[in-house]
Amino acid sequence: MELLGTVDLAHPLVVVALEQEARHFVTDFPVLVTGVGKVRAAMAVAHALGGGVRPRELVNVGTAGGLHPGMAGTHEIAMVFQHDFDDPALHAVTGRHDGPPLALSPVRAVMPEPRYVLPSAPGGPTAPVLASGDRFVAGGPLRDRLASIADLVDMEGYAVAAAGAALGVPTRLVKHVSDTADEVAGSTWVESVDAFSRVLAEWVGTRLG
Repeated sequence: MELLGTVDLAHPLVVVALEQEARHFVTDFPVLVTGVGKVRAAMAVAHALGGGVRPRELVNVGTAGGLHPGMAGTHEIAMVFQHDFDDPALHAVTGRHDGPPLALSPVRAVMPEPRYVLPSAPGGPTAPVLASGDRFVAGGPLRDRLASIADLVDMEGYAVAAAGAALGVPTRLVKHVSDTADEVAGSTWVESVDAFSRVLAEWVGTRLG
């Protein structure tokens, strides 16, 4: 992990997984580079805020795979869940919810029961649902399953949101569609990450104040 700048109450802490995603950032806000995956992301946020100073909010910006045809652009997430953590099954055994879906802005709270609702469903969220997990999704049965319960997929969003909730810090997840989470997702990401970094830099520069 690497923390660029100093955390303070007046400003957001911008959280990214990789330096490549923040390459073109020009901002006075502190930026935390966590590394890839949920464990690294959670540890980095906890370490950065372990001194007791809290930012105004956590804003995790980065790339994500799109799970539906035509998905493009930059989206703020309404709900995030772990696709590799079976919370309902563990709840049946332990009676505890140790990894339920998290609802984000404008309702920043843990949902009382797991509930995966597509934004296109009547009465559903008005922003995309994000699935986070420690597998890079590149087609196959996993992608097919996730496409039925989510809109975007990444590897860190849930961890940042969970760490923020545990520390009492409001959290936003902002994801730019970098690929279609198919068999060529890895090469697509590598070829396009510089361009996506410019898009994310523009979002940070114009949307955070």
